[in-house]
Amino acid sequence: MFRLVGLSGKRGRAIQDSFSGLLHSQNPGIEESIVTSGATESTLGAGPSFLPNTLERLSAHDEVLRSKPEIVEVFQEIHHQLLALEAEHSRCSASTRVELGSGSFPLSSTDPGVLASEVVSGASVDLVFDGTRMPFADQSVSTLFLQNVFHHFGDPARFLDEALRVLPMGGLVVLFEPYHGLASQLMYPRLFSTETFDKKMLGWNVESGGPTVVANQALSYIVFVRDRSEFERHFKDLEIVSAQPFTNWPRYLASGGLNFRRVLPRRAFRALKAIEPRLGRLHQVLGLHQFIVLRRTGLTR
Repeated sequence: MFRLVGLSGKRGRAIQDSFSGLLHSQNPGIEESIVTSGATESTLGAGPSFLPNTLERLSAHDEVLRSKPEIVEVFQEIHHQLLALEAEHSRCSASTRVELGSGSFPLSSTDPGVLASEVVSGASVDLVFDGTRMPFADQSVSTLFLQNVFHHFGDPARFLDEALRVLPMGGLVVLFEPYHGLASQLMYPRLFSTETFDKKMLGWNVESGGPTVVANQALSYIVFVRDRSEFERHFKDLEIVSAQPFTNWPRYLASGGLNFRRVLPRRAFRALKAIEPRLGRLHQVLGLHQFIVLRRTGLTR
């Protein structure tokens, strides 16, 4: 089941929440974690408060972004990196390109050729559907983009199976997800009451730990690093062609993202931007997010 919202779209004015994602129907009884605008006054580790409605979350994020141009710039750079990875690694000619869980600032605001999808209607949403049941014909989608969405799948194998169905040979899944370095391991378990960071979780399925825990931010590490041999055994037609940490983490962290208070004055962000390319191996230790690219290599299913 899905709804067509309008492919012309009202694209443009809000920004994707780097910590938010798409809550899928594997956990139908659990409310999605929604951050209020008041959460920007939280201190790191205190944990934000939550709204039970996705549309309210997006509206709250719009309000935060109007006062944070520095995080807008970071999010735009995420978009450009996602598109650069697509250009580098895609090997197919299908024309349909889709972002799952596009939030309030979809990738289409940078590239209008990308369809924005969500589980609820919105001003910038083209399609409404569940990412494990996509309304596309077999082998018809060239690229699936997901920004902080993968770790919200209750059963990620269901999504990967569906990706294999809709992607032709050479098609891509381009992910932006929490990283698994030292800083991530120290920070993520303390950020949100609704999301854990458990690298030792048994299996891949994210079970509810009660009324709060609905996502494991270490899921991309579990599937593509810790259990890589299992992933390669069960998904022989998906290869990992790229995995790299996001290097703009100093500005992301200093801005507080959408959920926390800015920790440095705006005048400091130009210096941070100049420093980031020179940090070398520190990105492996202090990085907060990563890009992962999967490519469809065969059509055996």
